[in-house]
Amino acid sequence: MSLNRAVTRATVTGGILIAAGVFVLAQQPAAPPAAPPPRDPHANEVPPPKNPPRVVMAGATVGAPPADAIVVFDGTDLSKREKEKGGGPAEWTVADGAMVVKPKTGGIRTKQGFGDVQLHIEWAAPSPARGSGQDRGNSGVFFQSTYEVQVLDSFENATYWHGSAASVYKQYAPLVNVSRKPGEWQVYDIVYHAPAFNEDGRVTKRATFTVFHNGVLVQDHVEVMGVTTNEGPPYYKAHADKLPLSLQDHDHTVQYRNIWVREL
Repeated sequence: MSLNRAVTRATVTGGILIAAGVFVLAQQPAAPPAAPPPRDPHANEVPPPKNPPRVVMAGATVGAPPADAIVVFDGTDLSKREKEKGGGPAEWTVADGAMVVKPKTGGIRTKQGFGDVQLHIEWAAPSPARGSGQDRGNSGVFFQSTYEVQVLDSFENATYWHGSAASVYKQYAPLVNVSRKPGEWQVYDIVYHAPAFNEDGRVTKRATFTVFHNGVLVQDHVEVMGVTTNEGPPYYKAHADKLPLSLQDHDHTVQYRNIWVREL
């Protein structure tokens, strides 16, 4: 007998094929897979700050003080400065919007103390140039009256390089020499972070300098090794959190103008 004749009746009931007394399961189509949850493209990002940045009005021109700056010399007088030694009125001269070092009268300092700051200061070495090495257009900017960024006529003037213009004196030479000619105005923009000390007077965080000289990066967040002394190795000695900004009298008639700071 043929198979076709043997199978005389077939029915499908509830997905079961019944053929010649044999139960056969009919294949059902597979259910489609569940769709994955939508991907968040911002998952695991750094969350945004809760508050917007503080708004500060920029200076009207390049180099002009912004709205939150403290102007420590505006070209008119030395009322915000005093003698570095013993206090008393500063004896430097003021002419044509600039203060000029008066040799042999000593350095001057701000009456106000500062810690972490952004400093803008413009200066010019005497012209015509006299002397060579360290004896040519020498002065200095001292942060917390302790840590010096050197001022020197370094235009075609050889010296020990960690004592040239824009050096952290006797610690770090500038990355490049971008000094202008004697008599031309130069600019330092400096970010300074003060050191920290523990209760025993030991330094727990060194001071740092980032310096731009005439718009060019010359000190890139360098760690100060200690007092920028002229003789002997640098060292740290505990001091107050805020101390004056000082300018050095090194017997050269260096000029300064447009000096302002932002406290950080």
